[in-house]
Amino acid sequence: MSGELKTSVDIDAGPELVWEVLTDVPAYPQWAPVLTGAEGSFTDGGEVSLSFPPGNPLLRTTVQARVLEVTPYRRLRFGLRLARLGTPGVLDTDHSMTIVERDVGVRLWLEIRFRGLLLPVLSRSLNRNRAPAFGPVPENLKARIERLQATRSD
Repeated sequence: MSGELKTSVDIDAGPELVWEVLTDVPAYPQWAPVLTGAEGSFTDGGEVSLSFPPGNPLLRTTVQARVLEVTPYRRLRFGLRLARLGTPGVLDTDHSMTIVERDVGVRLWLEIRFRGLLLPVLSRSLNRNRAPAFGPVPENLKARIERLQATRSD
């Protein structure tokens, strides 16, 4: 079974600044409230550790992300095995962040693809109306990046 959540946000900043924020792993909990911690780097062959608050007993609280794609100023992609013990095929996610330049600023696309045996059990908590996978993240990212842009323009 599989599912997908996708959203975008328009940001008044260039791709370089957006990329800087997206690759600042330790700062992720500042704009992604579902995270309690983050370590590592999004580089080819790099590892990223993401920590979540305790919640569903079927899911891990600390997950090692597999960096799948790093295209500077354009696209960042990583995968997580969220199920307890990290067993493949139980609940896996593929996260993409894609920067698309516009006439003014950029559009940032955020996408999460879910697959695995636990998806039917957890699909209610992942539906579009509740969307914990995104929640305030797009607007938090926009605000963080545009605040940085404003301080650098002064």
